[in-house]
Amino acid sequence: MSKKIPITIAHGDGIGPEIMAATLKILEAAKANIDPHPIEIGEQVYLSGNTSGIPDDAWTSLQQTKLLLKAPITTPQGGGYKSLNVTIRKTLGLFANVRPCRALSPFIPTHFPDMNVIVVRENEEDLYAGIEYRQSNDVYQALKLISHHGSEKIIRFAFDYARKFNRKKITCMVKDNIMKMTDGIFHKLFQQIAKQYPDIECNSLLMDIGTARLAANPEDFDVIVTENLYGDILSDVTAQIAGSVGLAGSANFGDDIAMFEAIHGSAPDIAGKKIANPSGLLNAALMMLVYIGENDKAELIENAWLTCLEEGIHTVDIYQSGHSKQKVNTDEFADAIIERLGKKPAHFAVADYQQHSTTTAETPQSEQEDKRVLAEKVLVGTDVYIDLSLCGPQEIADRLLKITGNLHLQTITNRGVKVWPHTRAETYCSDHWCCRFFAANNNAVQQNDIIDLLRQVNAQKLDIIKSENLYTFDGERGYTLAQGE
Repeated sequence: MSKKIPITIAHGDGIGPEIMAATLKILEAAKANIDPHPIEIGEQVYLSGNTSGIPDDAWTSLQQTKLLLKAPITTPQGGGYKSLNVTIRKTLGLFANVRPCRALSPFIPTHFPDMNVIVVRENEEDLYAGIEYRQSNDVYQALKLISHHGSEKIIRFAFDYARKFNRKKITCMVKDNIMKMTDGIFHKLFQQIAKQYPDIECNSLLMDIGTARLAANPEDFDVIVTENLYGDILSDVTAQIAGSVGLAGSANFGDDIAMFEAIHGSAPDIAGKKIANPSGLLNAALMMLVYIGENDKAELIENAWLTCLEEGIHTVDIYQSGHSKQKVNTDEFADAIIERLGKKPAHFAVADYQQHSTTTAETPQSEQEDKRVLAEKVLVGTDVYIDLSLCGPQEIADRLLKITGNLHLQTITNRGVKVWPHTRAETYCSDHWCCRFFAANNNAVQQNDIIDLLRQVNAQKLDIIKSENLYTFDGERGYTLAQGE
């Protein structure tokens, strides 16, 4: 027998230890070639005073094994605790989240018995960067960060993943009719990269109508690739309409490291009752086995699990009259799967992973990135954000028009809407004002011009929240216009 593959194991919180024990028992019975290395992360680590939820020895284990099978964890409420999932994903560079969701009808109730959808979600950027500010009494800000590199990497990953698992169609979901720059670059790169995969059909949908169509007709979708927040929403929608969020597994891939987990939470209300369904974590473990090349073991276990569902051996969450024959607890469900190792389902398609290579995380160097030439970046102006209550835009403009120098006031906006010049009385204005300055006669702008401008704005006794420089890139605007501008 070949040397066992070390796997870092996190038993988690709530129902985590119960479903992890059941999952590991099944893997052991199937003789999966793994060597579990347990770590402690999550609630108890948080409560011990470690606000990250993960100690140094856990990081050491992850760096050594480069594989993590993780049960759900609980983040204590309050106290400024950060999401451990986000911390692990971003620290380890797990840029791709993959969530397969398929119907298991009629044994799991669903209105869509033929659906089989994979959501590929960018995992590191977007609003989930968690960069937020309170800028005034009335206004809060979250930064949506989308990079060329991050977008290209996840899109190429999605196409490679689809090709590897014989998927025929990829749908890109964005909202670039509104977020023309952030979602716009994601969509543009999708269209460019799609041309390199002529064997895969592709299309694009706006996130709102795309989600509606997914909920109404999921059989029309195959693979979806999207940004972080959209992907989080879409994957839960997909899992739920497939029949149950509790059955879905999830994989997070980096360049040389991967994490596998159930998508459901720690369910502390049923912890210790031995009634939790381990299927979500088990399906994550199956993805892990395929990743490390244990394809035959993944087939063996999945076929036994499907046979168990077909024969009506169900935990309480999926038990239903007419299809279920026996209601079992967590351990009994694991034992039932083990008893059926070697059997194949009659209703469901038999699992077949032999055609797949040993890794799903291959991310070839992009041809576009190799050839990409940096654009000429030119400073052309600045936005100065001001916190001012009980004041109208004309009053602010009157004060800012007194400023001398190279930069001159062009517009004032409030929550993205132009309110000066040509103010409309109907437009509600908060205490958060964006004042846009450009140089007269398209003169060149220097950093010293902006420093001088800020000094003069401050002299007007205006509360400066921040300034945001405005650039062009090869002559193209690197900033958006306001509504009504």
